[in-house]
Amino acid sequence: MLPYLTSFYGNPHSRTHAYGWESEEAVEKARTQIANIIGADPKEIIFTSGATESNNISIKGVARFYGAKKKHVITTQTEHKCVLDSCRALEGEGFKVTYLPVGENGILSLEDLDRTITPETALVSVMTVNNEIGVKQPISEIGRICKAKKVFFHTDAAQAVGKVPMDVNEMNIDLMSISGHKIYGPKGVGALYVRRRPRVRLEALQSGGGQERGLRSGTVPTPLAVGMGTACEIATKEMAYDHKWMEKLSKRLIDQIFGKLEHVIRNGDPVQTYPGCVNLSFAYVEGESLL
Repeated sequence: MLPYLTSFYGNPHSRTHAYGWESEEAVEKARTQIANIIGADPKEIIFTSGATESNNISIKGVARFYGAKKKHVITTQTEHKCVLDSCRALEGEGFKVTYLPVGENGILSLEDLDRTITPETALVSVMTVNNEIGVKQPISEIGRICKAKKVFFHTDAAQAVGKVPMDVNEMNIDLMSISGHKIYGPKGVGALYVRRRPRVRLEALQSGGGQERGLRSGTVPTPLAVGMGTACEIATKEMAYDHKWMEKLSKRLIDQIFGKLEHVIRNGDPVQTYPGCVNLSFAYVEGESLL
């Protein structure tokens, strides 16, 4: 990142001089690095300020573009606040939103989802890995249901990309939100995967110079994009090792706690989970006092 903070200061969207070309080349390399970690085409990657913006663009953008014919959105009750708030904003615009519950293990019922989708449904949004309890949703199965019902599928993968294998084509994902700092990249940058074939149409949330396929106007911050791209490249190489290491640490932590303490409950499915996130409840003890 440092060279693009100190020496290569060109605007990546200014293509009439060498300074711009240098920055553009760096941004496009980063775009490719991000695409590679999820099995996408670089042209399907949109730079944003983070997963929150990516979630907003996905949910509001799809709903508003297709809102004349489809006014229904489906999500779960355990999504990140920015997803839930985006859905509440749509309710204020006249959309119907269904907030599906999850089971005691934190996993969405595929039967409930299948029954809830109607001809009016424009979008289903379900996060890949829960940011509180680490549960992994059955993303591939959800993707198959949405594809069969011809409904767009968005997933907030901020807690998953770089930690668990993701392939947007195998999983039938149409839109995916990615965070830079969740994979040890810089804060203030993220990405949004938007499928091109079949094409997903979005209504842009902000107007401007038409950067990022017109979906996210504004100059892409070259240093941040470079940092995120490099983080994705490193994560691609080290994901398998890191996952095994996290499994080892997680097992050690859980075994030690359950072996020495009583009245402890592990929240979330113990198998369908990312081992780097362990959520426990201790009877008669408030979480704040533990901290």
